[in-house]
Amino acid sequence: MRLSLLQKSILLQCLDLKGRLPKKSLEQWYAQLGVSRAMSYKDAQNTITKTLENLIDKGCLVGAGLRTQQKWFIHDVRLTPEGRKVAKKLHGVQQALPLKNDR
Repeated sequence: MRLSLLQKSILLQCLDLKGRLPKKSLEQWYAQLGVSRAMSYKDAQNTITKTLENLIDKGCLVGAGLRTQQKWFIHDVRLTPEGRKVAKKLHGVQQALPLKNDR
């Protein structure tokens, strides 16, 4: 299963927390990275929401929140047993640094 760096970090945060991970804490963590300086808060929020929805579709996370006719409002997420296996596997893999090679 191919995962983006954001998806990997979300899975590892859920594994470390061992419970429900609030979406607000993910938004604050994403803002601390400095990524949201280049984009607006709304764009960062949409990116996190889409990432969480993709992880839910893959079966790694279970989301809790409010469902309307048009949209899901995810408040917090937790790992499924499959997601726990993927996160434990990621824990042993060394993360790549975001360095650019100008060769």
